[in-house]
Amino acid sequence: MNDITKMLIQSTTKIMKDLSTKELVNEAEKGLWASELWETLAESGMVTVVVPEELDGTGGSFVDAFHILRLAAKYSAPVPLAETFLTNWLLADAGQKVTSDPLTIAWKYSKPFTFRSDRDGWIVSGKADAVPWARHCKRMLVLGKLGFESVLAIIDPARGQIEHGENMAGEARDTIVFHESRFDSTSCQLIPVDENRVKEWIWHTGALMRSVMMAGALERIMELTVTYTSERTQFGKPLHRFQAIQHQLALLAGEAAAADTAANYAVDAYQSGQRSKEIGMAKIRINEAVSAGAPIAHQVHGAIGFTHEHILHQSTRRVWSWREEFGTETEWSERLAALLTKVDHNKLWSFITAKST
Repeated sequence: MNDITKMLIQSTTKIMKDLSTKELVNEAEKGLWASELWETLAESGMVTVVVPEELDGTGGSFVDAFHILRLAAKYSAPVPLAETFLTNWLLADAGQKVTSDPLTIAWKYSKPFTFRSDRDGWIVSGKADAVPWARHCKRMLVLGKLGFESVLAIIDPARGQIEHGENMAGEARDTIVFHESRFDSTSCQLIPVDENRVKEWIWHTGALMRSVMMAGALERIMELTVTYTSERTQFGKPLHRFQAIQHQLALLAGEAAAADTAANYAVDAYQSGQRSKEIGMAKIRINEAVSAGAPIAHQVHGAIGFTHEHILHQSTRRVWSWREEFGTETEWSERLAALLTKVDHNKLWSFITAKST
């Protein structure tokens, strides 16, 4: 880790500790937009990381971006940072300039998006489900069809019909419908793309982002649990002095460490241009860590851990929600099984233990 990355981690940690407070997260779940937090991140150049400066980005590496994302998740930051990364990186890959505005991306469609040319621009129809933070974003990236050609398009979600929804953590997951909506050519730019390539990229990058986010939240869950057991006393001594509690803490620490290792391994592979196997393995292992670790934390906290007044639920509800996005354990296991069927019988061990080439 270089000095610049260390400074980035320190700066991000300070911002999150100061601004992503328990009160802000609770208010965000009621519909409040965390404007001060987003503006601070944008002014610090943290929402355009990886993108070259000539495209209005701030440079840096994927490793830097995932450090920022991990810390945002650790402190339950109620902003579309992952979605803005996804959108900006896709735009930059197409040679388009990026923005510091909050962005979102539609990746689940119940009605495919279609575009028809109009004298003044485009006519857009389609329906996207569970779009993260759509109600708070100025622009949304969608994948659709212009005739037989696949295109990416940036459109204003507010121009469609937005039906508010949310996940278990209270994060916005909205349904958006466009029915013969008209856009002029300046407010809806179409970018020709390879549909399969874009879908795979979104699926893998989104899965890695959720994996990193869950690893960050599990770190927070572990810290909260260790603090609680050191401060709470029973029969005249701290909870962490009891052998049964120590056993539970050891199990939780093991799951958090496994999630951390898996996330770091996948990020390193992604930075090197390898995405399929490593990300799949990480998503499976971290999903399993969430399934095992979060209940331990609540059990150790006892009744207080289930109350709204305590901060623990802000992390546990998020990891339970994120594990379902961009592939469950079953979906990624099926993908890995498909890869395994193509491996020569004498290369099975290297497939499991070595990075992709």
